[in-house]
Amino acid sequence: MHFAIYCLDKPDALATRLAIYDTHRAYLASPSAVAIVISGPLLADDGETMIGSLFVVEADDRGAVENFHRNDPFFLNGVWDTTEIRPFLKRVDNRA
Repeated sequence: MHFAIYCLDKPDALATRLAIYDTHRAYLASPSAVAIVISGPLLADDGETMIGSLFVVEADDRGAVENFHRNDPFFLNGVWDTTEIRPFLKRVDNRA
């Protein structure tokens, strides 16, 4: 089953985000019960400043997704202010 994880950063979290960005990326690359379909930072209207994160993942159940999320270095270091985790029905995938 697919899930969307939508996270918005706390105000003034950019410095923390940047300081642990490599640790976060290493976590995403490590073996997990959750397969990342697509992920990346959400940006401010300037098209450059990172203000959150978006993931589409595949997992057996929501519990696996919640565990994956709670162990992310961004979560552990208080980068995200709000998070939404929702089941996602992928109908179109135009990636090559």
